[in-house]
Amino acid sequence: MLCPEAATAPAHREAITQGQTPTALTRAFTGRAARGIVNRFLNEHSAAAPSAYPEVNHLTAPIRTAARQRNDVDGFNLWAGEAYELTESVPAAELIVQLVEQAQTALAAAGGRLVR
Repeated sequence: MLCPEAATAPAHREAITQGQTPTALTRAFTGRAARGIVNRFLNEHSAAAPSAYPEVNHLTAPIRTAARQRNDVDGFNLWAGEAYELTESVPAAELIVQLVEQAQTALAAAGGRLVR
């Protein structure tokens, strides 16, 4: 989400970079459960949000688009995982190299524990 190549909205980037707000699961934005940084829209609509994808997604799309264009961090989905505060702004190619190295390290560590 923070890679320079990503099309992440500026307000979303800022929310991720600040890393101080908790996340929660919600269906409020799309009708499908997803985790996002808690904001006003999530707080106000999560309790009553139906499990109705893609209908909810279509209904909220204009609201979310307008909020993104205004950089209104409280009006659109700020998707993020539970550990989003650990994210770094690195080029996508560098991120892929890091992920491959971490996967190789994890596989090597797990290899000694696997029973054949």
